Amino acid sequence: MDKIMIKNLEIFANHGVFPEENTLGQKFVISAVLYTDTRKAGKTDDLSASINYGEVSAKITEFVKGHTFMLLERLLEELAQELLLSYPLLKQVTLEVKKPWAPVHLPLETVSVEITRGWHRAYVACGSNMGDRKSFLQMGVEELSAHPLCRMGQVSDFITTAPYGYLDQEDFLNGAMEVETLLSPEELLDVLHGIEQKANRVREIHWGPRTLDLDILFYDQLVLDTKDLHIPHIDMQKRDFVLKPMDQIAPWYRHPVLNRTIHELWMELDQGV
Repeated sequence: MDKIMIKNLEIFANHGVFPEENTLGQKFVISAVLYTDTRKAGKTDDLSASINYGEVSAKITEFVKGHTFMLLERLLEELAQELLLSYPLLKQVTLEVKKPWAPVHLPLETVSVEITRGWHRAYVACGSNMGDRKSFLQMGVEELSAHPLCRMGQVSDFITTAPYGYLDQEDFLNGAMEVETLLSPEELLDVLHGIEQKANRVREIHWGPRTLDLDILFYDQLVLDTKDLHIPHIDMQKRDFVLKPMDQIAPWYRHPVLNRTIHELWMELDQGV
């Protein structure tokens, strides 16, 4: 990805753990690497096809001077989020803040913190087999769309499928959606659980009936296994209610472990290969 770089922007502002830092202020030096696609701007000489580094520098200055945080880590998290939400062409940003006058009473040149944050593409499966199934699925889409750190992409049709695992229950209505998000996988999972709770989801029987089920299928090309979260979703290649809607919105997407596209996995399952 192409980069636009802003180096050592000096800003006098009020951030720090000690009260005098917040009242008297001090100098901060900020650098930013803006990741974007400059191809169109490079071919057309059109500034609107790129990111105006002058505007970004002014926004960074305004933000840093206009807020007060105790930790540099908090300053960078909030600043990164502000930039990523403000500039549609910005895909990722690396920010470094240096504190030349750090009150540590030792002979050092500066202390600094650096972070990289950006948009991630996730795919989320949704399912319901209780009550007004379609309304519950639409609620899931709308709630996730409304989250300030998410941008909804394609949403599949909702399809009726037989229950999986625990068979003594009603048929499901299932779908899949594409989401761009600034949330980490764990944060996204918490958001999905919150939406399920809003739909009065009750977890009593494994694979049992539910008003709304929301599962992370993919998150970029991440492979993650923790106590609470598995990405890609376990055994999704065996589940028609996952592959069929995913084939509608992302047939080209390649499973990072199986190294097969969604369309290939769906054809193999559908044809019993």
